[in-house]
Amino acid sequence: MSDRRRLFPLGCALAVDMLGSGVFLPVSILYFTNVTGLRLSMVGPLLSAAAIASLPVPLIVGHFAERYRPLDRVIIAQLMQGAAFAAFGWVHDPVSVLVVAMVAAVGQRLFWSSFFSVVAGLASPGEDSRHADRRYAAAGMIQMAAIGGGALLGGLAVTYGWYRPIVYLNAATFLVSALLLLLVPRDAPTPAAEPVSGGYRALLRDRPYLLLIGVNTVFALCSIFVGVAVPVYLVDALPAPHWLVGPLLTANTVLLASGQRLAVRLVRPLSRPQGLALAGAFWVLWALAYAAAIRVPGVALVPYLLLGMVFFAAADLIHAPLSNALSAAAAPPAQRGRYLAVYQYCFAFANILAPTFFTALYARGPAIPWLVLAALATGATVTMFSLQGPLAAREKAPDSPTVPSTA
Repeated sequence: MSDRRRLFPLGCALAVDMLGSGVFLPVSILYFTNVTGLRLSMVGPLLSAAAIASLPVPLIVGHFAERYRPLDRVIIAQLMQGAAFAAFGWVHDPVSVLVVAMVAAVGQRLFWSSFFSVVAGLASPGEDSRHADRRYAAAGMIQMAAIGGGALLGGLAVTYGWYRPIVYLNAATFLVSALLLLLVPRDAPTPAAEPVSGGYRALLRDRPYLLLIGVNTVFALCSIFVGVAVPVYLVDALPAPHWLVGPLLTANTVLLASGQRLAVRLVRPLSRPQGLALAGAFWVLWALAYAAAIRVPGVALVPYLLLGMVFFAAADLIHAPLSNALSAAAAPPAQRGRYLAVYQYCFAFANILAPTFFTALYARGPAIPWLVLAALATGATVTMFSLQGPLAAREKAPDSPTVPSTA
């Protein structure tokens, strides 16, 4: 079955989903404080508790990954999130907010624990294994473009106080996304696979893959760090104009939405581990450059910060598609769904760690978080480069002859 017949409805479903999520992003905290009347000091812990409660989801998904189509799991995730956001219009007390937020968080975790298995299953028999990089790049570009466009609309919603309509709009986008996913062609059901021996014990003994997860957790922390640290750093520690925060973050989003396929072509001569090591080196340069920003004269600060963001953008453009492609190529074909579900913990842990990591170190000095991040990224880069050998055989092995399409 042609790649395009699968990619078009899948890409449309992802775009609709991310558009709704982007619209809700600027409204998320304000909705609960302005509509439900809950205090800000209560909303934060409730949403954090809901996110923590969803952490077991990838393990559960991994346990059942080889028994159910990943596309079916993604559709269920969209229906769960759509129902949860529709219910947000009716919550009014801490208990109901927590319950509905947990359903939304579980649905979101289920989506990301299953979506990349769908993308991995698009491989055609005999295709070049590096063709997967372009598919992941396309998915990443759709994601960033839709989130960016949605965030602009969400900003207007904040301006005019359209909190409740935005929640219902987000619920509708999840349901529309689920309907679009029904248009993705399904393969004929395949006979039940033989039981995979080892279960999670096999994964825990797979040292190269565990190191890959550890390395990508650091790289995910670097990627998330820009949104957590840059606004505070620019406003509180540097004599930079406050208006610079928006353009810096927007420029990065635009680059991610438009440049991932170009980045994939440029690093094609490198293996995936080498490409990710290059991304790590760019993140080291970015962190060191921003750590040194407190010593830059005010007159040169704006161009200096803009130039520094070039290193971040280069790292993110390379990392986004290659990390997902490598995680799929490095997973044993018979356990790919399980491995990819667990791999999503990289991003879950990074999201949980980033705020505390930054605030605790920032209290010791504005440059300290950047220097520690540079040290972590250096260690991760060296480790990734050392994985070149162990992962080489897995990376070069063609996906499709051993892995049937799972969409």
